[in-house]
Amino acid sequence: MSTGRSGDRAAVTDWAIAVCVAAVLMVAGLSDNHSTTDLDLLGYVLLVAGGLTLVARRRAPVPVLAVTGLCAVGYQAVGFDVPAVAFLFAVYAAVRAGHRVSTVLAAVLMLAALPLAALALPQDMSVAEALARARGALEVAWLVAAGAAGEALRQAERRADEAERTREETARRRADEERLHIARELHDSLTHQISIIKVQAEVAVHLARKRGEEVPEALLAIREAGREATRELRATLEALRDDDTTPPHGLDHLPELVERARLTGLDATLTIGGQRHEVPAAVDRTAYRIVQESLTNIARHAAAATASVRIDYRPDALAIRVDDDGEATPDTAPMPGVGLLGMRERVTALGGRLRAEPRNGGGFTVHAELPVGRTS
Repeated sequence: MSTGRSGDRAAVTDWAIAVCVAAVLMVAGLSDNHSTTDLDLLGYVLLVAGGLTLVARRRAPVPVLAVTGLCAVGYQAVGFDVPAVAFLFAVYAAVRAGHRVSTVLAAVLMLAALPLAALALPQDMSVAEALARARGALEVAWLVAAGAAGEALRQAERRADEAERTREETARRRADEERLHIARELHDSLTHQISIIKVQAEVAVHLARKRGEEVPEALLAIREAGREATRELRATLEALRDDDTTPPHGLDHLPELVERARLTGLDATLTIGGQRHEVPAAVDRTAYRIVQESLTNIARHAAAATASVRIDYRPDALAIRVDDDGEATPDTAPMPGVGLLGMRERVTALGGRLRAEPRNGGGFTVHAELPVGRTS
């Protein structure tokens, strides 16, 4: 949006400059008290055309340089002793755009053509007078000043672009370093402990089966949770180290998530409603995290026997609802834990809505709506 407004302002500025230059040239031409012959009318047309051509100086600086130069030579040849103001603006624009060689060639041609145009006038004029008239129309100092101004602004813009690139590269490098630092911290602090939990659970399950004993459901759940935690941690570390080269979990992994919840003794169900369609990657990941966090909270805090997960695909949104039959009541306000806060931050970042509260009939509900940018 800001780019469009900037472009509109630039267009208005270009038109204002072009009209002003055309008006100045026209006034200068009229001050010579020319008659209304065909040649004089041609001269007025060339004066106005040379000025108005400047409206395209940003888009086509070299063609504008050529047109303004030809117009200046043309009105000089028909007797209008008017400075080549439009050509100077074109020189500035061409140099600013980086066309230095073309500008130098055009300037040399102009300095040679203007005396020839003066010599072509009907009245007798010596070479010295023609050169003096040409200098009046286009001084070398004016050319140098216009070119120097264009080059100075071009260099300033280039330095600004380089500074912006440097800032972006520095920020990107710092972000990469921070990701690696976080990955190292996570690896050092969590990997060892999770590995011990997983190994101990695996050994306990193996020994129980070896002795012919029934393996407790809680032990199986611990083993499965350890495996999942290891996979999640590995995926997180790879994502931090390699910047999104590892596909994260999403809606396709919800059946596995619900199945793991069943291993803990929770009667969990998953229902998919609506016509399934592709959703943005951020929505896909956030939906998985909402269900994962909700089921984790139910297993840890709700003392619930059942939980239902429902995903509704709508034309413009993805709705997620997780209900349980735990001990929460409308009279007990939920504690704003880290998981719930993280859920809310994810949903808010996507422009969605989240409701997490006890239900009137008992239990807790989490309801989120994530926009997917589709229309019906």
